[in-house]
Amino acid sequence: MSWTHALTGAHLINGEWRAAGVAFAQPCSPETGEALPPVVWEAGSAEVEAAYAAASAAFEEVRGLPHHRWADLLEAVAVRLMDLGDALISRAMAETALTEARLVGELARTVTQLRLYADLARSGAWLEPVIDRADQDRKPAPRPDLRRVFRPVGPVAVFGAGNFPFAYGVCGGDTASALACGNPVVAKGHPGHAGVDELCAAAVLRALGDAGLPAGMFGLVQGSGTAVGAAVVEHPACEAVGFTGSLAGGRALFDRAAARPRPIPVFAEMGSVNPIVLLPGAVRERPDAIAAGLCLSVTNGGGQFCTKPGLVFLAAGPDADRFAEALGREMRRVAPTTLLSRSISDNFHRRAVALGGAVGVATLVAGCRHGPCRHGARLFAVRSDVWRANADLHAEAFGPCTLLVLCRDVGDLAATIACLDGQLTGAVFAGSGDADVDVRRVAAILERRAGRLIMNGYPTGVEVCGAIVHGGPYPATTAANSTSVGTLAIRRFVRPVCYQNLPDALLPQALQDANPLGLERIIDGEPTRDPIAR
Repeated sequence: MSWTHALTGAHLINGEWRAAGVAFAQPCSPETGEALPPVVWEAGSAEVEAAYAAASAAFEEVRGLPHHRWADLLEAVAVRLMDLGDALISRAMAETALTEARLVGELARTVTQLRLYADLARSGAWLEPVIDRADQDRKPAPRPDLRRVFRPVGPVAVFGAGNFPFAYGVCGGDTASALACGNPVVAKGHPGHAGVDELCAAAVLRALGDAGLPAGMFGLVQGSGTAVGAAVVEHPACEAVGFTGSLAGGRALFDRAAARPRPIPVFAEMGSVNPIVLLPGAVRERPDAIAAGLCLSVTNGGGQFCTKPGLVFLAAGPDADRFAEALGREMRRVAPTTLLSRSISDNFHRRAVALGGAVGVATLVAGCRHGPCRHGARLFAVRSDVWRANADLHAEAFGPCTLLVLCRDVGDLAATIACLDGQLTGAVFAGSGDADVDVRRVAAILERRAGRLIMNGYPTGVEVCGAIVHGGPYPATTAANSTSVGTLAIRRFVRPVCYQNLPDALLPQALQDANPLGLERIIDGEPTRDPIAR
């Protein structure tokens, strides 16, 4: 059933919309520059304190609830989001300039994501119970009864991303994976789409009511400056942080969290150039097809995907020249794109100008800026020795452009990609004429630097499933052993607790002898669903 929420520009704290703090701005349309009402309020320390007080109280209230209650909540959020209907899509179009088709697809992906975590929550598989029973006869000393299970960490801060207002927004993957295991969330809205964030928060609030859960389980604080973000991370009740955004923003939050009297983990997804390696056989056999697919991957969504390929490595020569010509033709056909905000547009313009003006860099497709936020695609090329010597050429350009790095041969190509920092993805294209040893060599180098290794495919498009890894070594993320997409993401917001010699009645249900939850457990090294006989 459809429903509406009248935008207020306020914060959501313990189930109430509070217009408190100071008014900071009205969001603006990237397409027209027009201000979009209402004025949004900037949270101060009082609002952050109130949000965490509500979250802490809610956590104490729900800690004993069965895990299926979190599944009920996430399914209710999915329903409430979809029921917002055209109002949510229209506001997102106005605030981001993303197309209706793109946003409808992203909303469907977000609902799929919520239901994936609901299924995980209901299964209880994330609890991963392990029991090593007491052994009084063990030598040289008896073994106590030891039982381990994952438990929620407590209130979690989530920072909504700018480029995916639904899937990575305030009720996107970070929030879903935190709620799936019973953690309250204090969300910091993104100033670029404050209205969308308020609508999503309203959907979560309604879902909490549907599920019979305390309103303090989810709060939203708005703000445009660094002060509110710092306050959210530094509050002593905060146990972990989820962030998707720039390297500068993620690193700033990471440093603040580490400097706390009691440091906490920050799971930040940050910059990635998502290198693509084109081996000679692939370039020779299918240059036009690879060029067409690569152009789409580079320019889709205005090049504002965290998985956009920003570096392409290939061996120089006539085949590489033909490929570069084909890619240039494809990119010239792409219509100029309106980027998400004026700040993103300005940053991209500066980065593109710097790339084009760097010593040794050739501009193959110049593109241009069409007004404050609209840009054409750009393509650059550079020799591998120049690229290796200039660290500025390794950095991400968040927008519709990519850089070809021309290597002397496959050996030089392997040595060049070994200079890469951590990445979300790495892709290899190979043809029938490429030696297996070369494919394995390149793939092994990329595997050490990326969270997802791709063969003959493009990195844009992140599946929401159990096997996916959307993470990688620094600076792609601050925690290389984590992912922000897929069922493994729940691991960020739980911690293992071991119970030694506790009476059965005091144990979490997942560890009790009777196995009342019916979970698969590892008992004395063997997987089983059987209860423990006394």
